[in-house]
Amino acid sequence: MIVRSFKELEGTDRHIKAASGTWESKRIVLAKERVGFSVHETVLYAGTETSMWYANHIEAVVCVEGHAELTDDETGQTYTITPGTMYLLDGHERHTMRIKEDFRCICVFNPPVTGREDHDENGVYPLLTEPEPESKEV
Repeated sequence: MIVRSFKELEGTDRHIKAASGTWESKRIVLAKERVGFSVHETVLYAGTETSMWYANHIEAVVCVEGHAELTDDETGQTYTITPGTMYLLDGHERHTMRIKEDFRCICVFNPPVTGREDHDENGVYPLLTEPEPESKEV
């Protein structure tokens, strides 16, 4: 069993700040836990715009605070995302988030991220993995 809080992750290697300066994320469950998904609390900053494309991952996002406009870059359809709204990128959709007020959300990724990812020039997280644990002989 693992018990931890987002608060205790502040300032650790699980507290990631994007090179773009548009978001930060606390990764409470990562690939190294070997449970098949990762869980993050992410804050995107008001007045920013971030284009993303999770070509290697499926992501579910639940807004818990703030206000954003989500655009499906493939269809042009726009959605208002506010607390209690979920969106699921189950088709690897290219999308853009325009943040109206600081936007805090809980994200789940499959496959899980390692915690070392940041968006590349195409908005993609690379598919990183953790090494297999050494087997212990009994």
